[in-house]
Amino acid sequence: MTSSRPVENVWDYPRPPSIEPSDEHLVVVVGGVTIADTTTSYRICETSHPPTYYLPVSAFAEGVLRPIDGSTWCEWKGAASYFDVVTPERTIPAGAWTYEAPSGGYRDLEGHVAIYPGKVDSCWIDDEQVQAQEGDFYGGWITSRVTGPFKGAPGTLGW
Repeated sequence: MTSSRPVENVWDYPRPPSIEPSDEHLVVVVGGVTIADTTTSYRICETSHPPTYYLPVSAFAEGVLRPIDGSTWCEWKGAASYFDVVTPERTIPAGAWTYEAPSGGYRDLEGHVAIYPGKVDSCWIDDEQVQAQEGDFYGGWITSRVTGPFKGAPGTLGW
């Protein structure tokens, strides 16, 4: 399905990244079960990256997000902490992350969680299945709404 929203080139996105509210319908599926569903989220748009979506914690099924030890640091958003994504059938290690106390202009991300689309069975935006951004660090959601090339594939680290 093609989005009725305008097509964006990720090379037009800013650095530092922008944060914008989104009313797109986001769905995350694991094991044939919807584990998150919302029409209220935030998109982070950064040069060379497909958007990363942050869903409100309330969009997730109860018990799906289990906090784990460890953190990483983003120069703009601050300290990220991680979750295993847990369903009765399986556990997806470090399948999601959050910024518990986001920095500066990213404070709206508090209480929101991002999912790695490549670690779950499927993610959907407005009934279009998402392609995961390549690489094991990035969590971008690729649809017909965005064009690249995208950072994350082998050889793109220095972009």
